[in-house]
Amino acid sequence: MGLPLPAWRSVTSIAVALFAILLSVSPRYGYHRDELYFRFLSDHLDWGYVDQPPLTPLLVRASRAVFGDSPLAFRLLPALAAAVLVVLVALIARELGGGGPAQVLSAFGVATGAYTLILGHTVLTASLDLPFWAAGILCVLRALLREEPRWWAAAGLVLGLATYNKLLIAMLVLGLAAGLVLAGPRRTLAGPWLWAGVAIALAIAAPNLIYQATHDWPQVTMAGALGEDKGGEMRVLFVPMQLILFGPVVSVIGAFGWWRLWRDRRVRALAVAYPAIAVLTLVSGGRFDYTAGLILLLFAAGCVSAEQAGVDRARQARASLVFNGLGSALLALPLIPVGVLAATPVPAINEVARESIGWPEFDAAVLGVLRSLPPDEQARAVIVTGNYGEHGSLVRAGLPRVYSGHNQLWEYGPPPESGTVAVLVNTGRRDYFDTCEARAEVDNGVGIDNEEQGMTVWLCRGLRQPWSDLWPHFRHFS
Repeated sequence: MGLPLPAWRSVTSIAVALFAILLSVSPRYGYHRDELYFRFLSDHLDWGYVDQPPLTPLLVRASRAVFGDSPLAFRLLPALAAAVLVVLVALIARELGGGGPAQVLSAFGVATGAYTLILGHTVLTASLDLPFWAAGILCVLRALLREEPRWWAAAGLVLGLATYNKLLIAMLVLGLAAGLVLAGPRRTLAGPWLWAGVAIALAIAAPNLIYQATHDWPQVTMAGALGEDKGGEMRVLFVPMQLILFGPVVSVIGAFGWWRLWRDRRVRALAVAYPAIAVLTLVSGGRFDYTAGLILLLFAAGCVSAEQAGVDRARQARASLVFNGLGSALLALPLIPVGVLAATPVPAINEVARESIGWPEFDAAVLGVLRSLPPDEQARAVIVTGNYGEHGSLVRAGLPRVYSGHNQLWEYGPPPESGTVAVLVNTGRRDYFDTCEARAEVDNGVGIDNEEQGMTVWLCRGLRQPWSDLWPHFRHFS
């Protein structure tokens, strides 16, 4: 039996509508701290960075060059990635035997899922990561279900390219390997096309691996730092976030999808891949969203089950996803006026919304301290921040001599030795100076309790040692 016809018109209509909605709200709230970091890195392109591969900064550089330096122009990239993701998940549903209703249901559920909306609104490495996962999974399904092993080569191509965005794609490889070993079909492991795909992936990823090897494996250091910094919190949040990442309705449908994959021996390996990746994430203290790509696979499979269960069941799923989407939109998109946002649960739940507010006020507080200095001190003063968001915001505002020891930014220091007067923000290194005094307090003006709210801006004088000696102590990963 051949595959159902693709529901191109309906699926692409959903994707285009999502793209338009995301762009319409893109100027609201402000830049997220990660976006400010990528903006800075886009002016310092390299083969890699201590905390990420080069693709996202490279694409940000291209976007800025073509479309300009505004939130709307900046966010064309994630909006387009979200639209592509919608189409890919619908194709996954089709590959699993889903007809038009299942394809449309999966497209709508993904388009209105909370995590999709967050990633589609904001430039994050995960914004591109999910389409890569979906494309890789689609190739794997075609290799297994169509019995066309050449699709393993296509999967290798996708996975190799994905390493330039985020090395997390290795989790998919490990999960799939565990599934093939434990659940089969094991004959796949003896076939030449699978290993051709592995060779293609390694060949494409080679520059990334060379960068890691020649820079003392910074991603290993970074992963360890993340596990130490947030590992306990991530383990506590893992199970509840699996249920609400795309919304509870998506998770319920995904549970039926897991059972569908498990019953089909041809793709049982992908059913095993989800718990395998979940265990790896819990053991390593990784982020709860590391399983997001497989959740979408399970959801697509569940949509096929809903379609095949009959018209009434498909209608119930569709109605439930509408309510799921309404809640997701309020939570994930900047729809609530910023002046009343603090009175809602959104800032506590949506880190992206919370950390996108207050940057102009932060910049003004630091600039006010800098301008209060006598001209000779202004000319040589340096600014040192605790994280890349603060650094990126001040650089975008045009402040001079801004430094940070956070992640990749440490590489662009130390400050000049003439900078014996320093404005310190969110860094506890005041004991390196003879005197430090509190000069300002950051207030975003809308009561949003984010990382910078209530922060003290310090003015410090009398550097006790050369910056070149002190700078190693400023380095930190998170």
